[in-house]
Amino acid sequence: MLKNWILALSLLALAPVAAWAEDWQEGKHYDLITPPLRTVDGDKVEVTEFFWYGCGHCYNFEPMVTQWKKSLADDVAFVGSPAVWNKPMELHAKAYYTAEVLGVLDTMHTVLFQAMNVDRKRLQSDKEIKALFTANGVAAEDFDKAYSSFGVGSQVRQANSRARAAKITGTPEMMVNGKYRISTRKAGSQANMLKIAEYLIAQERAAGAE
Repeated sequence: MLKNWILALSLLALAPVAAWAEDWQEGKHYDLITPPLRTVDGDKVEVTEFFWYGCGHCYNFEPMVTQWKKSLADDVAFVGSPAVWNKPMELHAKAYYTAEVLGVLDTMHTVLFQAMNVDRKRLQSDKEIKALFTANGVAAEDFDKAYSSFGVGSQVRQANSRARAAKITGTPEMMVNGKYRISTRKAGSQANMLKIAEYLIAQERAAGAE
């Protein structure tokens, strides 16, 4: 009798977890990417955020993502990937990778979002972007060297290829381990995007442990 009671309690405890897992359905809440994209580090579950500095939805999503990233386990790698659909967006992607190369991404990521969404700057020229960097303590010569480097140009091209291969149609969108694409439209909300990402991370972690 005691064994049956313990078993019943165990099943009740597991029921909410099972229900939660079944809530997120492929094709309904997120999409499978075929063929899957190669990840940078095969030893970790990789989460990619596709964004654009001029996107108001991305601007609103960013504080949520920043907080969420702090909770990620050591076996999860987070990758930012700027969307590149036109020439101005290419400049903004260059700004992102320039900040990364110079080690000022934590500062400039916020500054670039603020400039486009709050200060209403369009940042459609190299000169405007350079002025933003130098106003935030980056030496002009350091900016020029990084911004025009082959490495930054290469990363912009890779970001463009990544978004196209993942069939990204808007921002913000997320990708988990190169296999799954999460959009706000299908997820239902930005908060749900993060919940689905957590679900898929757990799924990929379990698959890797088999």
